[in-house]
Amino acid sequence: MNRLSIEKLKDWLGDLSDRKPLILRGARQVGKSTLVQQFAAQMALRLNEVNLEKHQKMNRVFAELDVAKAVRQLEALPNMPGLGEGSLLFLDEIQATPFALPLLRYFHEELKAQPVLGAGSLLEFLLGDHKFSMPVGRVRYLHLGPMTFREFLQAVGEFKLEEVLRSFNPFDLDPRQTQIGTIEHQRLQEHLRLYFFIGGMPEAVSVFAQTRKLKKVRDVQRSILDTYREDFPKYSGNKDTLRIVSIFDQIPMQLCKKIKYANFSKDHSSATVKSDLSLFINARIVQKVTRSHCNGLPLSAEADTSIFKLIHLDLGLLNASLGLPWDDISSYSDTTWINEGLLAEQFIGQHLVDQIRNRFGSELHYWLREGKETNAEIDYVIQHNGKILPIEVKAGASGSLKSLHHFMYEKKLEIALRFDTNPPSRYQISTKINTKFGVQEVKYTLISLPLYLVESVWNKDDLEFINN
Repeated sequence: MNRLSIEKLKDWLGDLSDRKPLILRGARQVGKSTLVQQFAAQMALRLNEVNLEKHQKMNRVFAELDVAKAVRQLEALPNMPGLGEGSLLFLDEIQATPFALPLLRYFHEELKAQPVLGAGSLLEFLLGDHKFSMPVGRVRYLHLGPMTFREFLQAVGEFKLEEVLRSFNPFDLDPRQTQIGTIEHQRLQEHLRLYFFIGGMPEAVSVFAQTRKLKKVRDVQRSILDTYREDFPKYSGNKDTLRIVSIFDQIPMQLCKKIKYANFSKDHSSATVKSDLSLFINARIVQKVTRSHCNGLPLSAEADTSIFKLIHLDLGLLNASLGLPWDDISSYSDTTWINEGLLAEQFIGQHLVDQIRNRFGSELHYWLREGKETNAEIDYVIQHNGKILPIEVKAGASGSLKSLHHFMYEKKLEIALRFDTNPPSRYQISTKINTKFGVQEVKYTLISLPLYLVESVWNKDDLEFINN
């Protein structure tokens, strides 16, 4: 199964002038190790793979910060073909040996010719509580999430449909035509329903691609959720395990809306629930979408970290947590997808979050204005080509976009995105809204796209590594 991120690894390998050690970050079972193995095979590199959870004694070696000694000890491990020209060193589960991180600085300084990749599924805990000198400016990060819808289409053999998405430019949309044929749109919608059930966890996608049996997919999803539960003791410390499990089980019901700690537990303080939620955020089981006032860039400069909503790591795992069967998803009307559930908003957010992290090293944001009579919310707000771009996940006529109209007026913006289930279209919005200054006119361009085109928001060439 092809991952789009493999192209970024190829770019990294070819950057001989400034090739720093690269660390893949992401939740468990999103395919980090498989991606590296496929990359090494495609580039004909000798893969020296070390799972540091199985070799935690190496931490004492790494602590000496002696690259030559570390190389000798690594090459002495079983099944190591040897470093040097034409090889790749892959340190998997790097969080298991914390001193591997500062050692990477010296790999960069003393052994530049040796490509080094690291990966960690619980790395956020180490980065947030390190007791050593971090290799600032000496490593790069690449975030990996579940398989995207485009990757899913490739995995199930729908290469022509994937090409339709890959070649689409939403910002060069002719208002006189949809640019996607009726049959293509219908087939993409059908596959999108499948993705809503299966999600993007590589094992789940692989099982479906091989068997076409959704029951086997659900078995895989439940197994992954059980694996996450087994991880709780690894990062919860002395916390009450039963409480942690209870909070975890509440997460699906609290997604895509402003988080109120009391909704998770009436029996525990907000501080306790907040601390528990931070564990799942650091484990990347859920992702934060932080409120920003959105008056300028970067959006994080005006972020209010006390107000946020959450989205799940993966749409398929979310459905498995909710116990949502295929019969329900397959029978949903287009409007039900949007208006009576969180599936569409989860789908869009899931596809935006890793793009935001890899481009800007920050969280995804949304806009919220609260008041007795003036509540308004924009589902997501992103930075795009140096400008603020609001994103709404809605159905119906443009006249129903009251919050978006107010946002466009207040922020004096020219372009907005809406995702729904209709074919692509472009509108010139001209309407009037009530403000504290009276009735005001607002004009802007609304680009309306079907959900399956979310990956077209950015061209693939825009992505950059995040330097530490």
